[in-house]
Amino acid sequence: MESSDQKEILLAVFNGTDRPGVTAAITTVLAKHDLTILDIGQVDIHKHLTLGVLFSVSSQGSGNVLKDLLFCANDLGVTVTFRIIDPDSYSEWVGNQGKNKYIITLLSKTITADMVAAITKEVADQGMNIDSVDRLTGRIPLVENQRHPRASIEISLRGTPKDQVAMQRHIIRISDEHHMDVSFQQDSMFRRMRRLICFDMDSTLIKTEVIDELAERAGVGDQVKEITARAMRGEIDFRESFKERVALLKGLDASVMQDIAVNLPLMDGLERTMHILKRVGFKIAILSGGFTYFGNYLKDLFNLDYVYANDLEIGPDNKLTGRYIGEVVDGRRKAELLKLIAQLEKVDIRQTVAVGDGANDLPMLSTAGLGIAFHAKPKVQESAKQSITTTGLDGILYFLGYKDSQLDELQFSNIQ
Repeated sequence: MESSDQKEILLAVFNGTDRPGVTAAITTVLAKHDLTILDIGQVDIHKHLTLGVLFSVSSQGSGNVLKDLLFCANDLGVTVTFRIIDPDSYSEWVGNQGKNKYIITLLSKTITADMVAAITKEVADQGMNIDSVDRLTGRIPLVENQRHPRASIEISLRGTPKDQVAMQRHIIRISDEHHMDVSFQQDSMFRRMRRLICFDMDSTLIKTEVIDELAERAGVGDQVKEITARAMRGEIDFRESFKERVALLKGLDASVMQDIAVNLPLMDGLERTMHILKRVGFKIAILSGGFTYFGNYLKDLFNLDYVYANDLEIGPDNKLTGRYIGEVVDGRRKAELLKLIAQLEKVDIRQTVAVGDGANDLPMLSTAGLGIAFHAKPKVQESAKQSITTTGLDGILYFLGYKDSQLDELQFSNIQ
């Protein structure tokens, strides 16, 4: 080719049955013409191939390229279509590369067409384009009892939402209406480099509120629940309600804490989640409005890195005094601790994750790079940007972008 030749930009799209060697044969034809590949993408759904190749070629040589590709497609038993790309359109496309990218993750027991339709309609209404759709969970068998208990897909978007606040609000409404979980995140380098995750404990890592367990042993279960209800209604703040509830535990033998700890009902998916997070290098913290004794039990059980919670005062008779030691770990304190641990670990705040269920978790959920409300109260679900209600704790792994194939490799590999 001579440098004076005018160049054309062509898009060739191949469709047909996938088998080994198809891509190699097509790119070998392109290689014979010494042209430049500008972009290439391929997907395979149930052995059906779609391969797109965008390339630049001399206008004098484009006819021969198209002819050879047609012959190649015929030999391979696939179809091919061509499209000429306007240079100005291509330049605009290149200029937008890497800008304003977002990820929507859908998570549910099953993904239905109406779920995808509702989300993609919102995407279209916001003037955004879909770059790709990827399945994060394994392929679904026809036999129901062989099916994986969850399904997740990830939709990659490009563009700027017309109204991001409204879009977030609409996504929360859609997720509620269709009984699914949806995450909407900016697709930045920080999303793929999360390094610190902070969990609430009660009703997040475990299926109970430890203070309720202690109150039952002390014979004041109903009173403690009534105070909790007042706090939920906003009649008293967390610190005041905490002080009142701890006071009712006065006289309880401290030895019952060990029995409660070893019988804690662990949240579904907890063991898988902790194993995976440790294997990929996360630092893991418990930031709890509950009690340090139980946080330390979980810390030892799962080899966690940090525990910050509340310390119950124990008298010389080994009974609870009805008082606590130190500063109460409330919502404000949780957010402060998240930032402090991030500084200690030299982690950018955008690389942090927070998971919790209560109103006192909202400050840390909003502070973290990714805040996830987990099986949360309605007020928390409405305020949090991401929420999980349909699966166990390991649902957060899909919001982090992991695929089942990767998770299985980490979970069952013996490599240390």
